[in-house]
Amino acid sequence: MALRIVHFNHPVLRTKGEKVNAFDAALAQLANDMIDAMHEAGGIGLAAQQVGRPMQLCVVDLRESDAGFTWELDGARPPLDLFMPLVLANPKITVAPATPETIYEEGCLSFPKIRGDVTRPDAIIANFQDEHGVPHVLKCDGLFSRCIQHEVDHLNGVLFIDRMDKKTRGAIDDAVKALAKETKAAAKK
Repeated sequence: MALRIVHFNHPVLRTKGEKVNAFDAALAQLANDMIDAMHEAGGIGLAAQQVGRPMQLCVVDLRESDAGFTWELDGARPPLDLFMPLVLANPKITVAPATPETIYEEGCLSFPKIRGDVTRPDAIIANFQDEHGVPHVLKCDGLFSRCIQHEVDHLNGVLFIDRMDKKTRGAIDDAVKALAKETKAAAKK
């Protein structure tokens, strides 16, 4: 089933997701549909809130990106092709010890054509369950870390524009307001 990605200022984007408790065929199907929607939109990550489902579920696929990052999944370093696209349910993030913060331009599928610099820790440790409920530990840095942090923010109702400094946010403010207006108008149809 094709999922529609909601745009800012849809209220679901500000909703903290419910914990995933049922690891069943319906969850697996939703995850697959989210992966399809993410690929169709040309993204590298997508949260359930972005398809109108306020729950602790997101998907990530970095196979097409420049692998300027490192990772360790469950104590090993398998090739990306073996575990991506990655489904994360109920993810919990901790910042890796002594990691620096980095600034990187981010975009978001819920904010088409709007980009801006965001500061985030460079390396994280993510504890999560896959679509079958199996627990995993992922250590990663660079774009991989940033992508997961961005999606986990969505799961908690936080948007990348909330993490921008005043100057960066100000530079895109007109575009964000225009998008909010378009979303509101589309909801009335």
